[in-house]
Formats: sequence, C-alpha cells, structure tokens
Amino acid sequence: MRILAGDIGGTKTWLRIAEFSTEFKTGRVLREQRYPSEDFDGLMPIIRKFMDVESENPTPNIVSACFGVAGPIAQTARGQSVKVTNLPWEISTQSLGTDTGIEKIKLINDFQAIGYGIEALEEDDLAVLQKGEAQERAPRIVIGPGTGLGVALMVWQGDHYEVISSEGGHADFAPVDTVQSRLLNYLTERLGHVSYERVLSGPGLVNIYEFLCAQHGGQSSVELARSLDIDDPAAAITQSALTEGNTLAIQSVDIFISICGAYAGNLALIALAQGGVYIAGGIAPRLLDAFCSGSFTRSFNNKGRLSALQARVPVKLILNTQVGLLGAALAASRL
Repeated sequence: MRILAGDIGGTKTWLRIAEFSTEFKTGRVLREQRYPSEDFDGLMPIIRKFMDVESENPTPNIVSACFGVAGPIAQTARGQSVKVTNLPWEISTQSLGTDTGIEKIKLINDFQAIGYGIEALEEDDLAVLQKGEAQERAPRIVIGPGTGLGVALMVWQGDHYEVISSEGGHADFAPVDTVQSRLLNYLTERLGHVSYERVLSGPGLVNIYEFLCAQHGGQSSVELARSLDIDDPAAAITQSALTEGNTLAIQSVDIFISICGAYAGNLALIALAQGGVYIAGGIAPRLLDAFCSGSFTRSFNNKGRLSALQARVPVKLILNTQVGLLGAALAASRL
C-alpha cells in the first residue's frame, strides 16, 4: 500500500511517498522532498511538482494521504479544512481529493502528527533524560516548546497510540521558586494573563531573558544585542548561552529548562503517564546538553510525596526532526 504524507509549515513543506506492508510496518520511504513553502501559493502546486518528478501518473498507486499542518483543523459537512498559520494558504480535503484523485485524505495538526510519529522512532532518534520503568500501553504525554507550546495526551486504542490534542500550552504558569515568582509578577504586569507558552517557547525564552535584564540591570553583549535586533531572538539567546558564555543567557536557559521539567512533571501526574513523557519541538534538540544536565529531571521529579512515582516515568527527548512526517505517514496508512 502506497501513501502520500506531508508536513506543512510556514517555512518548509516536506512530502513523502511511502509503502506500508507487513514487512514495512512503519513505512518504507520511496521518495521524499523538501520545498520552501513561501515559493508556492498553496499546497497543491507543491504536490503537482512532487508527483511530476515521481511519475507521469499524478497519483501513482496512492490509496490515501495525510498532511500534518501548522494550524487549527476545522471539521465541516464537506470534510476538513485548515488555514495555515504564517502562510496565506487554505487547504481542504475536498479540493485535495478533487485535484489529486486520492479518495482517502486526512488533515491533522502538526503537533498531533508528532505524537503519531513517536511510534516510528528508532533508539537513535531519542535522547534518554530519565530511564524510568515504562509500562506497556500506559498513557503518554508529549510536550513541545517551539514557536508556541504544544501539549498532547497519547492513549492506547486498539493497536496503536491515538493522539488527543489539547491547549495545555495556555494553562496558567505556576512558579515553583522565588525567581519564578518574580518572573510571573513581571510578565503579569506586561501581559495580564501568563500561560506556560509565555515562558516555554521561543518568545518565552526571550521573555525570561528580558526579565533577567530588568532584574539585574544587565545589558546584552554587543554581539547578542546585534543578533537580537536582526536575527531570531530566541536562537540568538541560545547561541550566546552555548558559545559566548553570556551569564544572563545561561541563566535564561537554566530557568527555561527548570520550568519545562516542572510542567512536564505536572502533566505526567495528571495523565499518570507511565508510558513515558516525550519532549518535542525545535528548541529542545539545540539545548540537549542543558536538558541532560539534571535540572530538568530534578524539577520533573520534585513532586513531594509522589516524587518516587515520578522517578519511574520514562522521559525522552526527540532528536529526529522529521517525526511529524513519520506521524503523518502512519496516519495515512491507517485510513
């Protein structure tokens, strides 16, 4: 069985044709290609270009398709549709079906695709933060700091994990020490409501850094100040912490890691995620050494009377940047 899968984002679009069988349960890649999203005025032109390279037949034996999309999926009487975040694209299963001839098409949120993709990951695709004692088919949690903060619950259904999306990134930020309390007060004055996404995301890391600058009267180094103005501010702070030894940047990363551990631990308690907690998103792999330093697991396990229970929860950080494409392919195969 051949499927078409896609990972659709504001910057790039990945497409893949994969073959699923009893031998290739997680899919054998037949072809894949990356395209800059901004060079196209919609998804269908990319699909046409991809298929033209693959075969003169616009849908070579493809029986189903699934696309993980950065945007909220809407269900209508005519199928699914989505307005892509950070792109002037509108995608619908109805129009895709008409244009491609593929009968079974599904749209899923990009973070939901990441959750599905966990099943297809190899050992080398994961960094173990806490070995724990995994319980087969027990609930799992996936949390992903990136442009925003994704949170999802994974529960076993039949023969695979089903991903239940959430808006857990917008839950109220709960500080666990005096520094974080001051951070909450600082952000409350600026923003009013302070969610976890305000501190656990790229913009959240910038918020933490600006808080420390305000608290300590510190100023950025010349290099960091220039990067904050012209580059991705979160990436600039991360780079400054890792390579320049900037004190406030290092402290910002430490606070970020600690808050992430505490919140991931809260989610593990809520779901009794004895199947494991997975850290996804674009930020975590760049801060792998910081996540492995011990601050994350200390905060994760610091749950009073239930600390021993927390220590048995496996925690892993996803290193594979194509996990969303893997998940979309698996979802397509199940259609």
